[in-house]
Amino acid sequence: IDAALTEYGSERATLAGVATGSTKRDEPAIVVAAATLGVPVHYVGEDALADVAPRVKTISEKSQRTTGSPSLSEAAALAAAGEDGRLLGPRIISGAVTCALASMGMLA
Repeated sequence: IDAALTEYGSERATLAGVATGSTKRDEPAIVVAAATLGVPVHYVGEDALADVAPRVKTISEKSQRTTGSPSLSEAAALAAAGEDGRLLGPRIISGAVTCALASMGMLA
């Protein structure tokens, strides 16, 4: 998350939450990351992920195969940011973790 914040010129204080697909509900690292940042976790359902899928910047065959989304991190960020949300850029990959940042419409 810090790498993505640095890449896109943002700071931890600007984070409103951590979002992921509801299929990742049992991954403790997501809960730990949100707790460390002092923000809530938003679990995004399949329908909401599908609604924003045309707006993602990255198409990953692996993500599509394992999560049903072309980029779970980007789609979750967009869905959590709301109808007017926008990605700050493509997802950042660090090891086995991906992170995408989206701004809420009123802040875009």
